[in-house]
Amino acid sequence: MQSVLETCEAKMKKSVAALAQEYSALRTGRATAALFDKIKVDYYGQETPLSQVASVSIPEARLVVIQPWDKTLLAPIERAILKSELSLNPNNDGKLLRINFPPLTEDRRKELAKSSKNTAEQSRVAIRNIRREAIDEIKKLQKSGDISEDEQKDLENKTQKMTDSYIAQINDLATDKEKEILEI
Repeated sequence: MQSVLETCEAKMKKSVAALAQEYSALRTGRATAALFDKIKVDYYGQETPLSQVASVSIPEARLVVIQPWDKTLLAPIERAILKSELSLNPNNDGKLLRINFPPLTEDRRKELAKSSKNTAEQSRVAIRNIRREAIDEIKKLQKSGDISEDEQKDLENKTQKMTDSYIAQINDLATDKEKEILEI
């Protein structure tokens, strides 16, 4: 019976972590190294994460500098960034890439805020589905006689409290991301 709660909590943690990961890759008005986490570079025929072939630094709020460890990778890195869904245009000076982040338009900010709300809602639905699965499992345990009705109610209450806690975490992440997107 404890394993039901442990499994439920592990799944809920993964849902919140997935949302945080999704939000870190969501482009706002300022530069972050996390935006480049999903970019893969053709490194001698092998798709390799950008972070494994170059250093990504943020010297200013709207500037990213990417310095490859192997100078021959400048062009493949540039191509990978241009192909990505980030809509960024890197400047290649022969040694490193500089990427300026233009300020977002008001319409784009609103669109991103709406998108972040939808992503948060998907995470809340995932948490609720995990709760439903856990409660179904608890009811099966009670029907099979493995736990009493009192234990069933206790486990269901604990599951609900856990759900409320993770939903609150999602709400906090969503609120913080929306503020970040809408600030100028």
